[in-house]
Amino acid sequence: MKLNGLRWWVIGLIALATVINYIDRQALPVLWPDIAEELYPEKSADERKGIFAIISTVFIFSYAFGQAIFGKIFDKVGTRIGFALSIGFWSLATALHALAKGVVSLSIFRALLGVSEAGNWPGAAKGNAEWFPTKERAFAQGLFNSGAAIGGIVAFPVLGMLSVYLDWHWIFILVGALGLLWLIPWWIIVKSPPKDHPWITEEEREYILTGQKNQDLDKGGEFDDGYNPETGKMLRHKESWGVILASAALDPIWWLFIFWIPIYLNEVYGMDVKSIGFYAWVPYVGAMFGAWFGGLLAQNRIKVGWSVNRTRKFVISLGCLIMLPTLIAMANPGGPETAVLLMAIILFGFQTAIGNVQTLPSDLFGGKTVGTLSGFAGTAAKLGAFGLTALVPWLTSGGNYTPAFIIGAALAIITMASVWLLIPNIEPLTERHK
Repeated sequence: MKLNGLRWWVIGLIALATVINYIDRQALPVLWPDIAEELYPEKSADERKGIFAIISTVFIFSYAFGQAIFGKIFDKVGTRIGFALSIGFWSLATALHALAKGVVSLSIFRALLGVSEAGNWPGAAKGNAEWFPTKERAFAQGLFNSGAAIGGIVAFPVLGMLSVYLDWHWIFILVGALGLLWLIPWWIIVKSPPKDHPWITEEEREYILTGQKNQDLDKGGEFDDGYNPETGKMLRHKESWGVILASAALDPIWWLFIFWIPIYLNEVYGMDVKSIGFYAWVPYVGAMFGAWFGGLLAQNRIKVGWSVNRTRKFVISLGCLIMLPTLIAMANPGGPETAVLLMAIILFGFQTAIGNVQTLPSDLFGGKTVGTLSGFAGTAAKLGAFGLTALVPWLTSGGNYTPAFIIGAALAIITMASVWLLIPNIEPLTERHK
């Protein structure tokens, strides 16, 4: 596999957008101590935790709403314009945080950020389906997903360092500007899909199009748009619900950690902001390697002759089985070093599985439906994350996080069951599938 084609520039830009996405998203948790001290000096630590939970659930709910909206937008206007709209709006929303005066304004700006950031995921799934043959999609999705992990690794030390020199208001403006700069190479390089792109070589164009097996349903040798049912008919396929339910069960595990790692380390181990910055990036290293591992493993299995069905189910199940005992072990991890290493293993397993879950829409449907199904799955995922995030302050009362981790283990089991039971065979669907 050569990594020098135009398709790798495209997925590289999408991965970079995801890095920026996560820096923007993590700015509030990282800077929260300074923000809370300025906006809520009279509040106790528990009251500030409650305010942070409210703002976080507003973000997730808005994110869920945005996934459904942007899934349709990407299918309507295409990947090029869809990404420009998404990152353009989320960059402006990030900068607006500098104007926050309290919980209402912060919630409004987080809602705007959540809706617009949501386009990154259905857009990436659609871009992957457009630019990559089936056998490379899991690896490409892994590269894209690793952007989330890299963003998490970078956010803690970079934002912490910036806070030494800049007021939190200016930091939001600075990180918001990063996304607007990203638009320049995106608009120049991604002129159109590979079929009509003026810069792509004929060799790469043919490699991509002939490898998209779900686009020649009539077996006539001419590649069509695949099976693209209207939304109601799409939702009558149980396979669609397999994707939606698997996403709804798996995604809350990720959000359990990305929102609450700093507060967990503070509450359970009494860490201050400096110590949290030293430890909190470690789990994201596991996530980064998991994203690469899941993609490469899937690509290797397909290369040696495994079917897409066998490959996806194997890799998704492996990721869930890695998470399952480790989530249970988090009930009594011992010292902070062990805790963050266990978190790294959990996020490694999560990213191993999620990249292959996110490729399922493009395995099942044609290109005009991928964004829509990805959007519905993303909405379900964020609603699941919304529910778990809202419950965390209650579940972790007194600093006992065991109930939250047990729920996470149960969600890993539900993810596997959704894929195995509702998607009997992961293959391109047709009218005949019921």
